[in-house]
Amino acid sequence: MRNLLAAEAKRLANTVIWSWDGFRAAWATEKTRRQWTLANVLSAMRAFSLDLTPAERALILALGLLILAAELINTAIEEVVDHILPGPDPRSKKAKDCGSACVALTAIAAGVAWVVVLVG
Repeated sequence: MRNLLAAEAKRLANTVIWSWDGFRAAWATEKTRRQWTLANVLSAMRAFSLDLTPAERALILALGLLILAAELINTAIEEVVDHILPGPDPRSKKAKDCGSACVALTAIAAGVAWVVVLVG
């Protein structure tokens, strides 16, 4: 049992390290990642400055994090596509466009939440 716990702790530590490596790599190379991070910091500051319910604040913060997650997925798709198919290809374009659409839809969802919270 002790060995199992040690192995799981090691696995968790590796997961944290690999996740942090991915975040840092995207931060260093992706301008849009930095832009969305700034937008989310501003959004979070605004969410905490307004008289929102805990559920409203949680929704705003969670959707902001989902935008960042979608941006990471988009970056991963772009990297893999560029590695496998470095030249122009309709499949490459489709994969990259779908990744971008994922980010856009997530951002629209966050915008809708802000509108509903502020107007409703």
